[in-house]
Amino acid sequence: MRLKISCPVCDCRYAVVGAAFFCPACGHNAAEQVFTQSLTGIRAALAAIPMVRSSISDRDIAETTVRLLIESGLQNAVTAFQRYAEALYEKLPSQPPARRNAFQNLGEGSTLWQAMTGKGYQDYLTPLELEGLERYFQQRHLLAHRQGIIDAPYIAKSGDKNYTVGQRLIMRERAVLECIDIVEKLAVGLALTADSLSNPVTSLPDTFITHFDIDI
Repeated sequence: MRLKISCPVCDCRYAVVGAAFFCPACGHNAAEQVFTQSLTGIRAALAAIPMVRSSISDRDIAETTVRLLIESGLQNAVTAFQRYAEALYEKLPSQPPARRNAFQNLGEGSTLWQAMTGKGYQDYLTPLELEGLERYFQQRHLLAHRQGIIDAPYIAKSGDKNYTVGQRLIMRERAVLECIDIVEKLAVGLALTADSLSNPVTSLPDTFITHFDIDI
């Protein structure tokens, strides 16, 4: 579960569990690098599930291990997006401070982003993708704070009618992979917008300047 990182600024090599963006040696914020590596690591862990199942002789222990692996994948994917979105937001010029964990909430994160850029998450994702991502964010909340037990707020916020209150959430590999694909797509869109606002074109290059001779 460790993520091994090499700092692109000072070449310090370090390892983290989960999502961490700051080099312990020089403090460089490698948010994009770590976000990409985090998603790659989650995909690799999910791909190893058949090997995990076959390597543990006790079937109950094997399935419990797989369940924890899948659920950790979802939580890490959402956390990685949250940290990356925070880093991108801080790059925006003259941005007001966002409250702690604001980008853990899709609605609040989208509102903050739209206020600063004119674009909300709906401008980067299809309605179906946005609906799915809201469900995954709510599922992460259940896993992190309620041990996966369904409550009424989850059903109301996610629109998930597959469960009733008191049931235990069941995560599948394909759901985590879909969540990764969606957060990756959203992150790419946010990064392009952040870069365009942080590095605006202030003047046209010489190749774009045309001189006109006008006879009056």
